[in-house]
Amino acid sequence: MACQKPKELGYSYELWTFELLQKHVRAHCETDGHPSLRRIGKGTISKFLRKAEIQPHKIQYYLERRDPDFKEKMVQILHVYKEIEVKRSNPDELESNVATISYDEKPGIQAIENTAPDLPPVPGEHPTISRDYEYKRHGTVSLMAGLDLETGVVHGNVVNRHRSREFIDFLKILDGRYPPEKTLRIILDNHSAHTSKETRGFLATVPGRFQFVFTPKHGSWLNLIESFFSKMTRSMLRGIRVCSKAELKARIEQYLREINEMPVMYRWTYRMEELAVA
Repeated sequence: MACQKPKELGYSYELWTFELLQKHVRAHCETDGHPSLRRIGKGTISKFLRKAEIQPHKIQYYLERRDPDFKEKMVQILHVYKEIEVKRSNPDELESNVATISYDEKPGIQAIENTAPDLPPVPGEHPTISRDYEYKRHGTVSLMAGLDLETGVVHGNVVNRHRSREFIDFLKILDGRYPPEKTLRIILDNHSAHTSKETRGFLATVPGRFQFVFTPKHGSWLNLIESFFSKMTRSMLRGIRVCSKAELKARIEQYLREINEMPVMYRWTYRMEELAVA
């Protein structure tokens, strides 16, 4: 019974609670041939579930692989990472005609303003920053970012939207920051802006300059730029308050300048031992 959803048994609940389980068991135990359960307690139910290793009151998320070419695309990306590792172990090979950039967008970064000033920590009174619960929203911005896997430098552009137009502008930014003889190999997902007619039209004007390596569908976790976004969320963006979208943009740009003063080399390790570079 616990392996069915409550809604399948006529309840409004999506997940079981111990109280609802207790109620249902007590109400149906006699008709189901278990009259001894008329007085079952929530603690006993908890013990039964633990013994059976069932947690019907919790959800654990997974991601179904819907891309039939998932493995092939994953191997292609991991080979790129393996190639970078080989180059790092042989510094003389770092100067090549290919620059590899891990790219993605971080949308929906909120510009939130306090309605009252934060109060600093006071020894002996309150140890943390004190903040009023009320706040004012000023909208959101998106960060378009590319992580150079050989240097650790992050190229970024803060925009209000991330359409084909903004993506092409970012490609132009990259084009201006690398020597013209280099091929810019970009690891990215299959967002419509990356494969649109406008983007393909721009790429046709710079033949051979860009090479796209696409992550599998629902495989953005394979993209190393996600590690940078995670770090940014847990550090610079954590609890951030600004007076406007313009200030938020300026703070993000300042953050990029700060981290590029001492670039961090992001490395992919999962399943790398299974690969060899031809």
